[in-house]
Amino acid sequence: MKIALIGGTGQAGSRILIEALERGHQVTAIARTPAKLPKHPNLKGVMGDVQNEKLLIGQLAGHDIVMSAYTPTRGTADYTQTCLRGYQTIINATKKAGVKRLLVVGGAGSLEVAPGVQVINTPNFPPEYKTEAAAYADVLAIIRQEKELDWTFVSPSALFAPGQRTGKFRLGKDQLLVAADGKSHISMEDFAVALLDEAEHPQHSRQRFTVGY
Repeated sequence: MKIALIGGTGQAGSRILIEALERGHQVTAIARTPAKLPKHPNLKGVMGDVQNEKLLIGQLAGHDIVMSAYTPTRGTADYTQTCLRGYQTIINATKKAGVKRLLVVGGAGSLEVAPGVQVINTPNFPPEYKTEAAAYADVLAIIRQEKELDWTFVSPSALFAPGQRTGKFRLGKDQLLVAADGKSHISMEDFAVALLDEAEHPQHSRQRFTVGY
């Protein structure tokens, strides 16, 4: 496939990029600093700005799918509004570029631990992550209203960090996955596997799903 990847130099985005290239896809990585991207014959790096719809339309045109691992810089004063504006631009630009599919790297905060109880509202949720978690819950709410795009929103487990690529994990829908050891976790490498599996063999059209051990 021809994949447009927004945020290809971030922690999650860089793992998604590697997985996509290793599977033989052609990737256009749209990043703030494309000089950080690796060299690869199937990779084209471009400097992007998710607040610039006209620029983004031209960069997304001609691709089979858009994947977004975009996240504002942590500590941005107006983090939530910056995030929401960015994703509204991504949604609009994807449609105007004529690309039908959009995969979004979401957060775990909006997953449920009990009916109607989201992770973000549990007593032990780290307060330093509440702003980001709430922003991505809002992104999910926006994308769920989207009727034109074939979108998928992918939430990681609670602990989402660099690790190993095992290829062994579970998928869920809107409930937080917890492993036998009592932990809710997924490596960024295995998350990338699940995301590319969904891109190649769609199973969650216009749905959110989650991945964990």
